[in-house]
Amino acid sequence: MTDNDAETPQKEGPTGHACIQSYLRTLDSSPGVYRMLDAQARVLYVGKARNLKARVSSYSRPSAQHSPRIARMISETAQMMFLTTRTETEALLLEQNLIKQLKPRYNVLLRDDKSFPNILVAKDHAYPQIKKHRGAKTEKGAYYGPFASAGAVNRTLNQLQKVFLLRNCSDSTFESRTRPCLLYQIKRCSAPCVGHISEADYRGLVADAERFLKGSTTRVQEDLARQMQAASEAMEFERAAALRDRIRALTQVQSAQGINPQTTAEADVIALHMDGGQACVQVFFIRSNQNWGNHDFYPRVGGVEDPAEIMEAFAGQFYQNREPPRLVLLSHGLDDPELMAGALSEKRGGKVEIAVPQRGEKAELVSSALRNARESLARKMAETATQGKLLKGLAEAFDLPVTPQRVEVYDNSHIQGAYAVGAMIVAGPEGLERNQYRKFNIKGEEMTPGDDFGMMKEVLTRRFKRLLKEDPDRRSGTWPDLLLIDGGQGQVSAVRSIMAELGVEDIPMIGVAKGVDRDLGKEEFHRTGKRPMALRRGDPVLYFIQRLRDEAHRFAIGTHRAKRAKAVSANPLDDIAGVGATRKRALLAHFGSAKAVSRANLADLRAVDGISEGLAEKIYAHFHEQG
Repeated sequence: MTDNDAETPQKEGPTGHACIQSYLRTLDSSPGVYRMLDAQARVLYVGKARNLKARVSSYSRPSAQHSPRIARMISETAQMMFLTTRTETEALLLEQNLIKQLKPRYNVLLRDDKSFPNILVAKDHAYPQIKKHRGAKTEKGAYYGPFASAGAVNRTLNQLQKVFLLRNCSDSTFESRTRPCLLYQIKRCSAPCVGHISEADYRGLVADAERFLKGSTTRVQEDLARQMQAASEAMEFERAAALRDRIRALTQVQSAQGINPQTTAEADVIALHMDGGQACVQVFFIRSNQNWGNHDFYPRVGGVEDPAEIMEAFAGQFYQNREPPRLVLLSHGLDDPELMAGALSEKRGGKVEIAVPQRGEKAELVSSALRNARESLARKMAETATQGKLLKGLAEAFDLPVTPQRVEVYDNSHIQGAYAVGAMIVAGPEGLERNQYRKFNIKGEEMTPGDDFGMMKEVLTRRFKRLLKEDPDRRSGTWPDLLLIDGGQGQVSAVRSIMAELGVEDIPMIGVAKGVDRDLGKEEFHRTGKRPMALRRGDPVLYFIQRLRDEAHRFAIGTHRAKRAKAVSANPLDDIAGVGATRKRALLAHFGSAKAVSRANLADLRAVDGISEGLAEKIYAHFHEQG
């Protein structure tokens, strides 16, 4: 952006075409980004332009033939804001940033912003570790991906362990091992931690694994086959059988990948299918001539019917936080593919080609992705129709003012107050919205162990204080239309008082109690100021509420177990500055356990090899202060 750029201040006055016309005299032919706002200063639309004056002028003419969506947007426009840029590519990147940040009503919006996992072969250790990695690539090593899901990575890692016997344990676990772990016993690891394989031989396995991940599967298989034949001729039958098992595992990896293109080494295949005002975009990840999975997206299209506009918006937002591959294959063309290719090339730091193939292997890849998009959208529409009926039935059963579009369900989990967590799940017209789930580590130190009311108060207070801070005007769609609480009248009354303290008293809530004999199907429902009620057995709304309650319970239990497992497996020596893997192993070898270390006196601590007098005092003070 140019140094003297400034945003046009908000103004009051006419709306629609007249409002837009009033800005034309202040604009020139610079590239840039424009925003349309309504009378309440809510952003309706964010767009980019090679020539701002020409683009805005196209909205200002009442005689122009606009789609119903654009006509509605123009009629609601009461203000506009502008930001000029040096180039149209810069405008494109800024546009996508603003769309992601502001979520305008009339823009195509990519709602699923998840990151995709990679496989990392860590290179900061003599015996490199292979593991799943998600997020910023800050660790030293080689990254392979992206994979479409954690499941795709886990399946590949599972098979790679069978084939290449690489360790997946952490460095601290590796350093503290004194005998092989179970993975060695089931032939999933070569046990470098206890010297069962030399550093040179292990690095050979790492090289083979990386060759496979780069697509050189034939060479790896040939090498393994030669080794198996040599072992067999030397009558090393056990080793030959192990190599045979590794070859089989490698074959399973390849067959599980399904599509393995021969002439397309690296590409993202993006296909769009539209039906009934909804859209599904299917993305296939092709890397090293292998299919590393696919993922479907359901962007909010807001009445947009032009496939090119949807594809351009999707591509811009999809690659905003991801590195694009060298080739992007599309099912539909873009209005300006050169502009998008330039923006992606700039992000990648190398050339990115965008193509809409018409024949050959690449066209077959797009056709396969398109078929998946069509089938996924059909399933989604069927599920949405059913979900819509259930939400409408929920509103009718409990006399809600509107059909809820966002239902939040809360539950707690603990063991006599220990490892307490709160959980929130979310359901809407498209079913369970798992990317909206939230977990809360209960922090109340003065709370009585097992105080469910206190836990619920902490969870709801944290949840709604954040909502009040981040979205006081309730524009973002993250405010619930209904709360489901696990409990009876007492729980509902307690929650109502909590919400009153926060000044949020207009959200309906329902308490779900077990009812007579705590029998499934005899649930009682409690609401403020109304008598308890029940739904008839077999009512779809009853089953719907049961599923939501069970999902909240499952999520809460899973979160609680993860917290408990982390606490149980934690080693108190890890919290002491200056005690690394080597000194920890020396302490454990000397005393036998962390508990014994905590009970040791200063003289015994000083006697451990590698523990200085100062460090011994620090270790003693750490446990003394804790005890």
